[in-house]
Amino acid sequence: MKRPALRSVPRLHLPGGERTRLTMLYGGLLVVAGAMLIGLVNFLVGRGLYTTISMAVARSPLDSDGDAPAMFGFARATPATGIPSPADQEAAAKAAKEITTVAEQAAQQQLLTVSLVTLGAFAVLSVVLAWWMAGRVLRPVGVITRTARRLSGENLHERIALDAPAGELKQLADTFDGMLDRMEHLVGAQKRFAANAAHELRTSLAVQRAAAEIGLDTSDPEAVARIRRKLIAVADSNERLIEGLLLLSVSEQGLDRRAPVALDELARTVIAEHAASERAGEYGVSVRADLSPVTVQGDPVLLTHLVHNLVGNALRYNHDGGQVTVTVRNGTLRVTNSGPQVPPETVPYLFEPFRRLNERRHGTGEGAGLGLSIVASIARAHQARTHAEANPRGGLTIEVAFPRPGQPS
Repeated sequence: MKRPALRSVPRLHLPGGERTRLTMLYGGLLVVAGAMLIGLVNFLVGRGLYTTISMAVARSPLDSDGDAPAMFGFARATPATGIPSPADQEAAAKAAKEITTVAEQAAQQQLLTVSLVTLGAFAVLSVVLAWWMAGRVLRPVGVITRTARRLSGENLHERIALDAPAGELKQLADTFDGMLDRMEHLVGAQKRFAANAAHELRTSLAVQRAAAEIGLDTSDPEAVARIRRKLIAVADSNERLIEGLLLLSVSEQGLDRRAPVALDELARTVIAEHAASERAGEYGVSVRADLSPVTVQGDPVLLTHLVHNLVGNALRYNHDGGQVTVTVRNGTLRVTNSGPQVPPETVPYLFEPFRRLNERRHGTGEGAGLGLSIVASIARAHQARTHAEANPRGGLTIEVAFPRPGQPS
């Protein structure tokens, strides 16, 4: 048997904007609190008012003859006994009760009138104060809203910089400024990436076009063969560039799956490939390994590209007879090479796409400038931290520290 579906209770929404709703809420609470206070005062005063007036009438001052004033209806004492007669006493008590009741009603009526007038003035003042207070509270929200409306790709440098005491809205404004910092950095990196990619592809296409239009306009077989080799080299360079761009795009999207990867075994395989490469043999660059068993969670294909790029860059940007040292230990991959001096201030920029230590000359074996940016992107996808440092005698030391099992990423 199916149970009847529970109907959701509709929520009550106050009309108007946030300032109007806060004003209605704050003002309403103040008016209710004032009404409760006035009601309590009237209730407490009303309970003891009759007794207070009765005692005041009883203690009223005597007239010149020593008796209660005749205006209250008290009988004078008889000359013989000095004591009023019972009839006079009863009439005096009845008159005192009537006077007390009338005084009580008049006092309560006056108190109620004053209370209602005071409550009305208090309600008006409460609404005005609530409107002002709501405006003060919501002022940072208005500043954030106006700043967000002004923002575009051309003025991402603007910040709220809210001048306010510490609190939730101050924290919100600072968080918004931090988000703008990240957005400005990402947009700037995207623009530089697009411009650099267009430049790289345009240069390669210009070389191909020049070779096809000028170099092939000859009947010399040697010239044709030389231009053919040049075109093939440029095509290979373009292919590597496009593969690098695709790999960079894939790594920026994060990981779809994770699997245990033996980082030391992967590094050993990559080192063996590069140690037997033409570059290492031609320039006499030695590759040494210091590998300890380390297993990380990640994508084996992307991690292979990461190690390939690090070792390949260490070989490419080296000098004759140099060396490359690859260390895997305690969840950290470290690649150190000898080579030209690297200014320390330029090291952080080497992880940006198409950034090189020297200008590109389109020579044989020259990279596209995407190696370290791909390394950084793959590391981010694996929640790993990258760090580079210029060696005192030349070359770089690059570390990729992977999170340990159970360690927050």
